[in-house]
Amino acid sequence: MKTVWNNYRYLILRRMTQVGLLVLYFGANAWGWTLLQGNLSSSLILGVVPMSDPYAALQMLVAGAALAMDLLIGVAVVTVFYMLIGGRAFCSWVCPINMVTDAAALMREKLEVNRVQNGKVPVKRVTRYWVLGLGLVVSALMGVTAFEFVSPISMVHRGLVFGMGFGWAAIVVIFLFDLFVLKNGWCGHVCPLGGMYSLLGKFSLIRVHHDEAACTLCMKCKDVCPEVQVLHMIGKESIPVLSGECTNCARCIEVCDDDALEFSIRNLANNNNRGASDEISK
Repeated sequence: MKTVWNNYRYLILRRMTQVGLLVLYFGANAWGWTLLQGNLSSSLILGVVPMSDPYAALQMLVAGAALAMDLLIGVAVVTVFYMLIGGRAFCSWVCPINMVTDAAALMREKLEVNRVQNGKVPVKRVTRYWVLGLGLVVSALMGVTAFEFVSPISMVHRGLVFGMGFGWAAIVVIFLFDLFVLKNGWCGHVCPLGGMYSLLGKFSLIRVHHDEAACTLCMKCKDVCPEVQVLHMIGKESIPVLSGECTNCARCIEVCDDDALEFSIRNLANNNNRGASDEISK
């Protein structure tokens, strides 16, 4: 029998990471801490190591801005980091919106809200990639970083660090959308940043691995997974989750009483031969 810690260990660690990062950003603004300065679009570690959001940098580039060397170094640091650990780990371990959408998902379960009928959803998962591309097109046409102006992630993060303002509106809208319209609607179907990190996640080394021999097909993993399409191998074959859309949130590992799921470092040679199976639910 799993203990409470085993059932929620990764969730607890994720919340500690998300809240801890917000505290560090707030401390930099309020008390001059230098451990982590800036925001989720552009940060500085210990006043030396830059970090920059690749999608924000792409918007700047197509908008016609000249990218400074420290910005390019920051993009390289973030890109390499998330290519190694899993691109969408940003979504489940760093992004403050994740706490809002997880709360909405929990409330949907408690209220037994289900708006999906006949297997149809109002917004397909591929929409996030269209929004990603649209953000770049609008940035190029208008000469501004288009998504950064309307990004709920930026609004909420700036709000928590500098004072809420419109951050509250972003939280309410996303919470209600995920609660009454579509489970995991914002993060799993609309957010272009999730789409961007999904592309980086295709190359990551840290993967959730499925052991088919241990699996009893209880399907608890699919009940909690925010990107259920990535678990297409459950009960079929022993392979890692190869889709870049996996958020590495580890909820599937926590709820698996069979210990059929666990983190592993994937074998690049074998996986390249096998090929990634990135299925997008209809």
